[in-house]
Amino acid sequence: MIIKYISFLLGLIWSYSFIRTQSIFSNKTALLFKVFISKVSWFTFIAACYFGYKNFTIKTTVIGIIIGVLLVNVGFYFLKRYITQRFKEKNIIIFKSFFEYSLIFLIIYFILF
Repeated sequence: MIIKYISFLLGLIWSYSFIRTQSIFSNKTALLFKVFISKVSWFTFIAACYFGYKNFTIKTTVIGIIIGVLLVNVGFYFLKRYITQRFKEKNIIIFKSFFEYSLIFLIIYFILF
């Protein structure tokens, strides 16, 4: 039972982290990210919630959802704080632009080939 609940929590954290990642990207990349990755992540999040509802009580399912969402939000908060303290704003923008264009290239590559 504990292994099922841990897999439920990991599924929630995994899918919600991709949903939360969407807010980091710029509008052009967020559109591609939204179409290709975020839709699947929402489906996975809803499926994980349904898995929790079917295997556990409503109370433990809701507690798991709250724990998963809080862990992701707290993790993103501390990661953002660490990155802004550790690196200069210019370096963050350069890395973010490189990552966004790489993501666009990979999505286009996998669609066409």
